[in-house]
Amino acid sequence: MEKITKSDQDWKAQLSDEQYRVTRQAGTEMPHSGEYCDHFDEGTYHCVCCGHALFDSASKFHSGCGWPSFHGELEMAGIEQRFDDSHGMRRTELVCSHCDAHLGHIFPDGPPPTGMRYCINSASLKFREPRKE
Repeated sequence: MEKITKSDQDWKAQLSDEQYRVTRQAGTEMPHSGEYCDHFDEGTYHCVCCGHALFDSASKFHSGCGWPSFHGELEMAGIEQRFDDSHGMRRTELVCSHCDAHLGHIFPDGPPPTGMRYCINSASLKFREPRKE
């Protein structure tokens, strides 16, 4: 699959200021401020930039960290992991494999079955309810 690339001007026209800051400049929203922090409806979470499906609501859990948390990604998500030593910390950044949007970070303190916590900014997500037949 070919990467989605756009100019900064195009991203700024598509995204809100906060979405642009988080996804295109690797920002972080304030804890407990995001739209999906305490959101537990059934559905799928997609990349706000390109619409690629990333997480199923079944993997979402309340971690208390202040950001939406998931114990795993959708098999087709293919989220990329990159070393991040910004802000004096050693972390693993999560990036959308389709458009390079910054999503958040991953930590090894999540629940079973993976033991991982995908700590994701709400500003990088768009929620979609399941289709009704």
